[in-house]
This record gives sequence, C-alpha cells and structure tokens, in this order.
Amino acid sequence: MARVPCTHCHLEFDESVMIIEDEGEEKHYFCCKGCQGVYHLLKSEGLDTFYDKLGKQTLEPADKARAKKDDLERFDLEGFHKKYVRQTAEGFNEIHLIIEGIHCSACVWLNEKVLHQTDGIIEATINYSNNKAKVVWDLEQINLSKIIETIRNIGYNAYPYDPALQEERAIKTRNDYYSRILVGVFATMNIMWIAIAQYAGYFTGMEQGHKNILNIAEFILATPTLFYSGWIFFRGAWFGLKNRFINMDVLVSVGALLAYIYSIYAMITLKGEVYFDSVTMIITFVLVGKYLEVLSKRQAVDTLDKILGSMPTEATVVKNKEKALVSIENIEVGDIIELKPGEKVALDGVLRQGNALFDESPLTGESEPILKEPQDEILSGTICLDSVIRYEVLKRVDESLLHQITELLSDAVTKKPRLEQLANVISGYFSVVILSIALLTFAGWLWYSGSFERALIVSISVIVIACPCALGLATPMATLVGISQSAKRGILFKEASQLETLAKSNILAVDKTGTLTEGRPSVISFHTQNGFEPTLLFSLVSNSKHPISQGVAKYLKERYENITPIELEEFKAIQAKGVVGKYKGAKLAGGNIALMQSLNIDCSFKSQESLFIFAIDGKVVATIELRDRLRDGVFETIKTLKEQGVKVVMLTGDNESIAKRIAKEAGIDEIYTQLLPQDKAKYIEKFHKEGKIVVMAGDGINDAIALAQSDIAIAMGSGADIAIEVSDVVLLEDRPEHLADAFKIAKRTFRNVKQNLASSVLYNTIAVPLAVLGYVNPLIAALSMSLSSLFVVGNSMRIKLKKG
Repeated sequence: MARVPCTHCHLEFDESVMIIEDEGEEKHYFCCKGCQGVYHLLKSEGLDTFYDKLGKQTLEPADKARAKKDDLERFDLEGFHKKYVRQTAEGFNEIHLIIEGIHCSACVWLNEKVLHQTDGIIEATINYSNNKAKVVWDLEQINLSKIIETIRNIGYNAYPYDPALQEERAIKTRNDYYSRILVGVFATMNIMWIAIAQYAGYFTGMEQGHKNILNIAEFILATPTLFYSGWIFFRGAWFGLKNRFINMDVLVSVGALLAYIYSIYAMITLKGEVYFDSVTMIITFVLVGKYLEVLSKRQAVDTLDKILGSMPTEATVVKNKEKALVSIENIEVGDIIELKPGEKVALDGVLRQGNALFDESPLTGESEPILKEPQDEILSGTICLDSVIRYEVLKRVDESLLHQITELLSDAVTKKPRLEQLANVISGYFSVVILSIALLTFAGWLWYSGSFERALIVSISVIVIACPCALGLATPMATLVGISQSAKRGILFKEASQLETLAKSNILAVDKTGTLTEGRPSVISFHTQNGFEPTLLFSLVSNSKHPISQGVAKYLKERYENITPIELEEFKAIQAKGVVGKYKGAKLAGGNIALMQSLNIDCSFKSQESLFIFAIDGKVVATIELRDRLRDGVFETIKTLKEQGVKVVMLTGDNESIAKRIAKEAGIDEIYTQLLPQDKAKYIEKFHKEGKIVVMAGDGINDAIALAQSDIAIAMGSGADIAIEVSDVVLLEDRPEHLADAFKIAKRTFRNVKQNLASSVLYNTIAVPLAVLGYVNPLIAALSMSLSSLFVVGNSMRIKLKKG
C-alpha cells in the first residue's frame, strides 16, 4: 500500500490507515481526528496560508467569512479536545482561546460579563495585553461549541490559542488598522487645508459658489473616513448597544455621524456651516489612539509563544523494531522513544540505551552539558547533543516537566492584574452621561426656541466638544513618549501600560547572580601544596563551561604565561559538584567539598566564599576561593530606589552567608536564601497578598516563574532567552543604573498621564456646560476639541525635556 502525507501535518503513513475525505475532485488524507478537526478549523477561518509555512502548496482558498454555525461542531470533536482542552483537578474542562475583535478594554469587560452569565462556565478571564482568554466550563452543562457561538453572537470570534498562528493574525490586525489610519490621515490633512479657507470665509465672507465647491470637496474626503476608517467604532457601537452596553464607540459614532448628517443637510439646503472637518478629526484622532494601543502590545508573539512554539509536536516511537513519528499527545507511558543529536526531549523518561551529553540550559540555565547514562532521568525540554539514544516514557505530555512549566507561566500571565476594568466603568458612565446631557439639551432647546435646527446644532456641539479624543490620547501619547525616551537609554518596555504599573509599584524583588553581581566568579585566594601541576588543573577546568571552572581557568592564564591545555585521557562533569578526569593514569578531581566527599578525599576546608578544590590521586594539592563581584553602580541604584519609596528585597538560591555579604555591599536589608524557582514565585504571591505591587528583576531561567508571577518583570539583556521572553521590561545593557532609570521614567510618565487626564476632565467640566447653554457652535466645538487634544500632545512632549 502506498504511503501518503497527511493534509494537515504532512507526515506520511500507509493509505490504509488514513481518514479519507473527498472534496470535489480532490482527496484529503488525515492521520487522526485531531488533524482533521484542525484542518477544517483553519480552512473555515480563512487561514490556509498556514500550510505555506509548512512548505506545502496552498490549498484552494476557503471562505474568508467567519465560520458558520454548521462549523461549530468541529469544536466538539474528540481530536480537537485532545489537542487543545485539558482537565482541571476538579474535573472541569479548560481551554486557552484568542478572542478576535477586541480593540478596547470595554470589549474585554463585555466578553467576560457575557461569559460569566452563561450557565456552565466556571471561569472566564481575558488578558487585554494579548487577547488571550482562559475559559473553564462544565461539560455536563455546556459544550465548547456553544461557548464559541456565544462569543460570536456578541460580535467577536474565538479560536484555540496556537503559537504557530499568532504572528499571522497579529500582522493581519496591524495592517487593518494601518490602512484605515492612512485613509483618515490623508483625508484629515487635506480637509484641514480646505477648512482654513472655510474658517476665513466664515469671518470675512465668501461667495456661495466657492463655498459650495469647498463643501463638496470636504464631503468627498469625509465620507470614506467616516465609513471606512470609522467602521471599527460603528461595529463596536452596534454590538455594544445590542448587548445593552454604552461604550466610547457609541459616543464617537454618534458625534461623528450627527456632524456628518447635519453637514450634508447644511450643504444641500445652503443653511448654516458644514463640519466635515470635525468628522474626520473625530474619527482619525481616536483611531490613532487605538492604533497606538495595538502597537504597544507585546510583539507578534506573546510571552509564551516562543517557549510553546519550540516544544516538539511529535517524536520517533520504536515498536517491534519499527520506527514511526507519533504526535506527542498520542504517546503513552512505557513507549520507547529514539532521540537523535540536536533533537529536543518531548516527554519525561528514563534512559534505556546509549550515552549522550544533554543541554539542560533551557530548564536550569546551566550552560555545561550533562552526561546521561542508562537509568538516568531524562527531562522534557532538554536537548540531546552528541549521540543517538533511546529512552522509556515515564509521564504523558500533560504531566511532563516542560508542560508544567508552561502551564505555570500561562497561569501567571493570565493572573496579571488588569486595572482596565476601572477604566471600562468610567468610560461607560462618561458615554451615558454625555449622551443623556445631549438628549436633554436637544429637548430643552427645542422647547425653548422652537427650532429643530438650533436644537440639533447645540446637541451636536455637546457631543463633539465632549468627544473623548483628549481622554483617548491622554494615556497612549504620554506612554509613547515615555517608551521612546526609555529606548534611548536601552530600556525596552514590551507594553505601554506597564509604565503605569511600574510607576505604582512599591517593592522590587531582585535575583542575585547576574542581576546584582556580574555572574563571573573571580579568584580571590589561591593556595597550593606539594605535587600541584598547573597544567593539569588548567586542562581539567578548560573542558568545563561552568562559571567557577571558567573563573579558575582565567586566573591560571593570567598567573602562568604561555600555559596551554593538554589532552586528557578521560573527562566527565558531575552535576552540582565539579569535574573529574585522568591523565597518564593519574586521577584528577576538581570541584566543591561535596565532590571530594563523594570520592572519599579527606578535606576539612571551610569558606564563606565559593570554594574550588583540586586533587590528584586522592590528595588535595590546591584550594581556590572565588567571589562573584557586585556590579558597578548597584549600591547607588539601590539607594536611589529607596529614595523613591521602593522597598528592595533579594530572592536567591545561594547559601545564606554569600547572600548576606552581597546584600550588605548592595545596601539591601531583606533577603531570602536557598530558594527554588517555585519558592521565588511563592514569595511574589506573598507580597501580593500583603497588598504590594511587585516588580521582579532577574536574568535566569530559574527566575522565569517568579518573573511571570510579578506585576512587572524586568530582565537583564544578557540573561536567558526565556527570562527575557517572559519579562515586561528588558535592560539591553547590564547597567544597574538603568533599573533606577526605568522607575524614574515610569513615574514621570505616569505623572504626565494624570496631568493629561486632569486637563481633559477640567476641559469637559468647563466646555460641556458652555455648549449646553448654546455659547459654542459645532465649529468652535471641533476647534476646542482639537485644541484639547493638541494640549495633551504638547504636555506629553514635556517628558523629553526633563533630565535624570
């Protein structure tokens, strides 16, 4: 029987075992129900280009519209659930979804509210920074397809979180905003030139024929801006009203649409003035604010995508002397997996055949390869470096270490505090109040003057003058300037909203090694005895990449000129202890006291520093003390942070004596020592329960869980890749003073945001009553609105003028 590739995953199997579907003249083959379900989901979502990235020719284009209700049944397929849904400890189902169509914090509030009111849904939380939703539901009360249908019914779409598709969807969203902004900016720039002539004619007089031509030109420019660029707001307003929620989209849409309708009326009847310029400015200014939010979100891939995207999706399973690539979800405990050099371990197990060096740095941060022999434990996420081995699976994919780490990180990110809920409530009340005032104003003026036109003009003035352009720009404009200033100093914020959180923070937890210290131990004392051979020691430590060994090697090169390593007959690294080798029959050993004790070598040395002992044939011939130096500027940085009201604590895995010495040199009073990665995360949670807003600074993979658990995570640029990916702020240069600079800029920016918001509130407090009383027409209202926005922009630029 011929072998054919699976239409989705492209793995080849015998045709006899494939699921076959006929689509017209074309046949599709699927190796499992999971591939079948995902293929149809991708096709229904119009994401056929995913297969281009797999190296396969594009399939026939699917319908680009959202999936119809007939397609909802695919979310209940067994293969779909096996791939994306997991069981909680309580027996409920849990899935991570991406909610498509969210463009403001009100959207988050609406989705969470509707889902919480749906029977059978236990938990529904949405992270606005990446639109990722965590949904927990009772399968006995509601199916996943019904949950997806509920989300679609309120104007959004949902699909399972898959890191392989995130970049494509993010680019699609940014391009959509970009094209709409281009239209709006082009129209606004041109319409303002026309408006100058209109304003001049308003005060000095203008022939009606010339005025009509200018009105028509403005109408032509304003129409695509309102209905194309502003479609986002009309859509949001419609679904908001449909669900009995008045959001800022309603206010923007009503103000712009009424101004547009009245302008058409004025243009046709030749009565009054047109306000097409107000229409374009309302839409364009607010749309730019929305776009700034999109740009300020995390990069194309969120904090977990790099970790999850690098996870193996299949492994080579050996059964009855035959090898087959099997999806990791289908691998059972007891299966034998073959691993080749360069491949990553997919599931936890125990080595059964062969020996190989493994790179465990993705998990432990330890750069030195570890030799694994039969019966040794193999951890998922580690990489086989130099041999073909076979190991027995001990844990399923959802129980393996790498999966547990990613789940912890995912939960930590989901639980990040979202202060946007308060903004949702405020914006909702603001919109309701302004619309109510506008309606009352219209009724009052209609009764008072008896003129429909007068009443309409005044009510439009109320809506336009209170248009939340300044409110919409108050935060993103200031944060954009703050981010640009930070970038000039090598401080990268991955999300604009983190400036506000950092400014409000009151406790900083720091890792020791690599953050406060250089992470490169230096020799501070070197004692030798009879029989010491520097060449043998140099040869031994040169084969190791451990920081302690590298520190010794560096010292030997400086002390003994022209020293060169010789080839050892044997060499082996012993994890967490040191290195051993053999040269011309002589047994060499170098490492800590634990290594000496395991080799029954007598030593009674004690030290407050890192200790390296070198022995030849069981006799100690050298003792070396090393110290990891404090980074330059750390003391001054800690002092500055304390002056800003930030409490600094140290969380480290090192022993107490070394940690106390470093803390004393740095000026830190509170330290916690000998902590595992999960212990650091527990302390972060403890600080949260005390009401603290916590910032965590670290550089290693062992800091990743604590970094994700904190409100703000700061990573040093030279740190581990995963630590940088999980972080919110990255310091490109390993200079401690940049840590203090990040706090300074954040506090300065947040102070500026509060000034912007205060000025916007003050403006509305004064301007709205004047508009209600009829002292402001739509033309002046539009100008006032523009000036209020320009004030916000100008005030934000002041951040650049401040030094220090």
